[in-house]
Amino acid sequence: MAVYDAVREQTVSEDDHDLAELRGRSARMAPHWTAPVRSAPAPVPPSLIHGVVVSPASARLVDGIGAYGV
Repeated sequence: MAVYDAVREQTVSEDDHDLAELRGRSARMAPHWTAPVRSAPAPVPPSLIHGVVVSPASARLVDGIGAYGV
């Protein structure tokens, strides 16, 4: 198998770019990369949830978290 040396040509040195320039370019590109607005997911009835197994320790942990437990 032949081995070829590849020469990487650079028109601008990567060291010539500073953080301020990178942030400026990113700020100008940001409007082009907007995410679509998401709607809230529809609730799923418990009767459709099958095969989920949670250990008792994990269930106690989640139950102890105020945002998830009662």
